[in-house]
Amino acid sequence: MSKRRGHGEGSIYQRKDGRWCATVTVGRDATGKPKRRYIYGRTRKEVQEQLTKLLADAQGGLPIDVTKQTVGQFLLHWLNDTVRGSRAPKTYLRYESTINTHLIPALSNIPLAKLAPQHLLRLYRELQDAGGHDKAHKCHATLHCALSTAVKLGLIPRNPADLVDAPRVERKEMRVLTPEETARLFDAARGDRYYALYVLAATCGLRLGELLGLKWQDIDFDAGTLQVQRQLQWITGAGPTFKEPKTKGSRRTIYLPRLAIDALKEHRKRQAAERLKLGEVWQAQDLVFPSEIGTPANPSNIYKWSWHPILEKAGLPRIRIHDLRHTAASLLLLANENPRVVQELLGHSDISTTLGIYSHILPSMKQRVAATMDRILSPQPEQRRVRGSDEPTVI
Repeated sequence: MSKRRGHGEGSIYQRKDGRWCATVTVGRDATGKPKRRYIYGRTRKEVQEQLTKLLADAQGGLPIDVTKQTVGQFLLHWLNDTVRGSRAPKTYLRYESTINTHLIPALSNIPLAKLAPQHLLRLYRELQDAGGHDKAHKCHATLHCALSTAVKLGLIPRNPADLVDAPRVERKEMRVLTPEETARLFDAARGDRYYALYVLAATCGLRLGELLGLKWQDIDFDAGTLQVQRQLQWITGAGPTFKEPKTKGSRRTIYLPRLAIDALKEHRKRQAAERLKLGEVWQAQDLVFPSEIGTPANPSNIYKWSWHPILEKAGLPRIRIHDLRHTAASLLLLANENPRVVQELLGHSDISTTLGIYSHILPSMKQRVAATMDRILSPQPEQRRVRGSDEPTVI
């Protein structure tokens, strides 16, 4: 059904499910994008009355009666007053998207004080039935965080999200490269301006944001080490921004294999030639993997102009650059490397994260442990001494 709007009611329309909806702009978010509130009702008249009252209260500066506060009203206040400014812009945008897309349409008119676990379970089930297992998980995470604030503020006695199990996320099968496939990838990428980036990702397990945030000052060629100090994030509507690693484990020192050192040295020579050729056009920011003019590189451009053509040339499936990180970890674990060392290499704050992600590798590791124990404790061949000889004879 197409949207139907009355004359002079451009912010009111009917949804495909038959409900009426009103939207009103209530400010702007961290990126300058207009923020809108949504009002839902069974009839146009009902929505119009709510919208008129909302606008009148806003113009008169009247506060919302917390005893009548709805879930929708609380979530929007939480987003504006608690999340914005205290969380990373990317986190804010993720919460905002989940609230506007799923939580407000489903829970908006429920009084906050009457929100029950059954409401959450119904929402999760509807999303899961439609195949949105990941969406259900995001809704739960957002609600749990928001309602924890409501408990702290004394608006509700207990967090309803604590009373339900978090929806399970269907883990997609991980695609990692074999040693032979990794060699083919390197051969296909040799000569590309991001060749060293792919080598670092596949040998050191760095995230793409960490690689794009890397500066030459972070690399010590004499010591053969690399310091992860920051990561680059691209925020929709806001462009690139550098941020510190979010956990202590993410800020780490990595010892570089010879393959990575050689690739970085060759990359530095190539970049020096590019900088010399461009002259004043080059914007020096000391980035190891910048754009073609020295500015922060856009991952979309890397995928389009470098990564995807290289995969096609190598005859490999369209995996993500992030899958090179998984490849590095998988190859090390299969080579019987200590999981704790792999955890530190990847920058996981807890080893359970590492073991959880790479649990598919653990059975083969356990088989090797069993074989090792057999080798250590297996009975030795019975020996006896031959009469007149000091040397034992195996029988």
